[in-house]
Amino acid sequence: MSTTPNDFMAEGEPDQGQAVEQVGSSTTPDSWWQVVWSSKKARVGLVILGLYVLMAVFAPLIAPHDPLDGSFTPLLPPSGEHWLGTNTNGRDIASQLIFGSRISLLVGLFGGALATAIALVVGLVSGYTEGTIVDDVLSFVTNVALVIPALPLIITLVAYSDTRGVWLIVGIIALTSWAGAARGKRAQIITLRNRDFVTSAKFSGEGSARIIFSEIMPNMSSLVVAGFVGAATGAVGAEAGLAVLGLGDTRSVSWGTMLYQADAQGAIQQGLLTWIFAPGLALAILITAMSFINFGVDLLSNPHLRED
Repeated sequence: MSTTPNDFMAEGEPDQGQAVEQVGSSTTPDSWWQVVWSSKKARVGLVILGLYVLMAVFAPLIAPHDPLDGSFTPLLPPSGEHWLGTNTNGRDIASQLIFGSRISLLVGLFGGALATAIALVVGLVSGYTEGTIVDDVLSFVTNVALVIPALPLIITLVAYSDTRGVWLIVGIIALTSWAGAARGKRAQIITLRNRDFVTSAKFSGEGSARIIFSEIMPNMSSLVVAGFVGAATGAVGAEAGLAVLGLGDTRSVSWGTMLYQADAQGAIQQGLLTWIFAPGLALAILITAMSFINFGVDLLSNPHLRED
């Protein structure tokens, strides 16, 4: 009886094709969203943030009333028509809470994006030109921005501004919160600028701007995303803090202005606990969710933190 090579293989041993397939599948790297989603904390944060975004986008459909409509009876208790009751001005608290998510998310998105963009340009250019006059000037500006107290500066700029609005808050928050991130990105690019891929790009005749933003910056994507999430979280808290101090835009509805009006009109003394605790709780949950997302972003830059 004739035999074939397959007859001498062990019963449970896979053939060569199966082995190649297993090796190929085991070495396939996960995409960035799979890495972030693998973190349990990041999953919770993303789900909560997604719910906030949906609430902000569909606020006109979800809110039972116009948030600026003051025609209702003041100090009504929670009911089917007014989910959280009404405040002393006769406005529906639940509607203000729903529409207030728009300001917080808007300030967080654009404030974090602008601060991250400034930090990227200053940090990357400064680190790539280390030892030159450009680096000296940018490092000096960064150091000055770091030593100036941010909160008093923000309060001063907003207080003496003729017009107050969301975009003013976004610009001031971005201009006062980029320095720390720029210092971190400068240190990171110093470690990358002498790598082989950067040297080959120089020899191929590519310009400095293309090398910085097309060759080096993609290798810092996890650091950039983490910086954006941190800047956005800080922007949300800063906007709420300014509004609580009475420096926000009183013509718009935000969680910070709700807290300011509740404190100014004695909500606790009048028993309107939902007026003051609802926006505070919404802010706390949003900031916590964004902090949880940062745990997943950390996995991109540090594979040792990834869960099995």
